[in-house]
Amino acid sequence: MLWYAAASLLPALLLGLACLFGGPFPLLALLSITLLVFFLDRLPRRLAAGAGSGRALSLTLAAVHFLLLPLGLWALARAPHLATIDRALLFVGLGLFFGQVSNSNAHELIHASARPLRRLGAALYVSLLYGHHVSAHLRVHHVHAATAQDPNSARAGEGFWAYALRVLRGEFWAGLRAENAQRARAKRPAPVWRHPYLAWVGGALLALLLSWLLAGAWGLLAHLGLAAYAQLQLMLSDYVQHYGLRRRRLADGRLEPVGPQHSWNAPRWYSSALMLNAPRHSDHHMHPGRPYPALRLEEATMPVLPHSLPVMAVLALVPPLWRRLMDRRLARWQGPAAPAAAAGG
Repeated sequence: MLWYAAASLLPALLLGLACLFGGPFPLLALLSITLLVFFLDRLPRRLAAGAGSGRALSLTLAAVHFLLLPLGLWALARAPHLATIDRALLFVGLGLFFGQVSNSNAHELIHASARPLRRLGAALYVSLLYGHHVSAHLRVHHVHAATAQDPNSARAGEGFWAYALRVLRGEFWAGLRAENAQRARAKRPAPVWRHPYLAWVGGALLALLLSWLLAGAWGLLAHLGLAAYAQLQLMLSDYVQHYGLRRRRLADGRLEPVGPQHSWNAPRWYSSALMLNAPRHSDHHMHPGRPYPALRLEEATMPVLPHSLPVMAVLALVPPLWRRLMDRRLARWQGPAAPAAAAGG
């Protein structure tokens, strides 16, 4: 667990120091989650699957998130010791931390078996104004991954920006339909006031109100900006990890079960530690309840990305470059007709 803790907590520590003291810390914080990750990923190391649950680190990271978010909003909006360049560096560093570490930790927690942990994970997403992702991820993505019914599974040939516009609308409504369908199937439907979407929307409004009370209009704008940045990174992660891969229909008309071939994985060790093994995505889909230290990567049976997940996310921002790099790899897993077939589901 040492590397998971070091990789995820070092940026948090430096970001906290950047908020409080400025000086060299905004730049050091940003470098700790960008260049340091890039260069350490190039070392010939591998994270071995372990038996621990990783819960202590997850709880620590959740506490860090709920301390760092208001501190960061205050610093961006009101800290007198930060220059404009410091605020810019801090904004990018905070956005990367919330998008790569807090998102990964929230994802881990909403899959936990204990209800308090699931609620904590949901609270993390709500603080980033993305609570509906909980419903869409659990009730849509894990049911329909690698099919046209999942808005978060990118089609072959679909550029990221077109995908993001589709997901912004599709994920919200897909999650709402799934929650409504589950309530309709229940023998004793829960009261309307317990509908999850009231928590997702109401919680987001409450979070924004608290930001305004803490740091005024600039704090509110900073919260909206950081949340959008974090959400963009989550969409990039989903895009990269499911690009073009599709489950095939069996002879009886049913879709094949989710297997190791239906998610892209990244073998780089340090970025995997930073993101609590989120890049080991195939094993997570096959075993959603498996804790992150125990996730496995078998490169012979799982599609593997040519670079780390953060690097691939940057490349995805340029669709022609992305397709030049990925479509031939996709064809090896789905066949030469993969782009046309996958686009149709």
